[in-house]
Amino acid sequence: MPSTRIAFIGAGNMAASLIGGLRAQGVAADAIRASEPYAEQRAKVAAEHGIEVFADNAEAIQGADVIVLAVKPQVMKAVCQALAPSLSGNQLIVSIAAGITCASLEQWLGVQPLVRCMPNTPALLRQGVSGLYANAQVSAAQRTQAEQLLSAVGLALWLEQEQLIDAVTAVSGSGPAYFFLLIEAMTAAGEQLGLPRATAAQLTLQTALGAARMAVESDVDAAELRRRVTSPAGTTEAAIKTFQAGGFEKLVQQALDAAANRSAELAEQLGQ
Repeated sequence: MPSTRIAFIGAGNMAASLIGGLRAQGVAADAIRASEPYAEQRAKVAAEHGIEVFADNAEAIQGADVIVLAVKPQVMKAVCQALAPSLSGNQLIVSIAAGITCASLEQWLGVQPLVRCMPNTPALLRQGVSGLYANAQVSAAQRTQAEQLLSAVGLALWLEQEQLIDAVTAVSGSGPAYFFLLIEAMTAAGEQLGLPRATAAQLTLQTALGAARMAVESDVDAAELRRRVTSPAGTTEAAIKTFQAGGFEKLVQQALDAAANRSAELAEQLGQ
């Protein structure tokens, strides 16, 4: 994004991760600004990334082509309403706040080019994935700007319907916690089988990492990879059958349905 000037409203973990990703891709420090209410965090971001930081949001967005809204959903309405008079009308607004719809943002900011996205926490390691939705005011060039921004911390995937953000939230936004839960459970089960806890944890973590890399790098899907590991009447089959007898697939579907429904409920509550 060589000629794009970007302003971040909020400089917490996710914003700092995006800033770090952009800087690693060669975006100049003087092309990035950020505002942040906490002095300690301002100093940290300025020192780590060499960018200019501000306490005042309106000052930070002066001259910006892209404005990234990276504040907590609960304060988004107040932040947007205060920011609205300072907008030029053609700046691209990118919101990474969970549960805030484009309709709510348009109500608070006025009609603006808006991209709403749902990143996830592995973005902190630049291994994230984000679902992006653009409103009708976003130009092709601005879609490219938004995609390049989120690609700085992982994979960026476009959605044609905004309501699919709830599904993205259920699958990838909340998804890291599901894997952490499985890691917890496998580590505990290994310990119950007699392994030292540290050994059980190492075995589980490396297995999770290796399996994920195999799935990402393979030319076949996860179902085929599972079949290749599952010998008839073997140990893996015994475990898989136990999972399935307990309703594993149905439970996963119910869990993701619950997450998607809660995402929609929060959007309704936060948009008022």
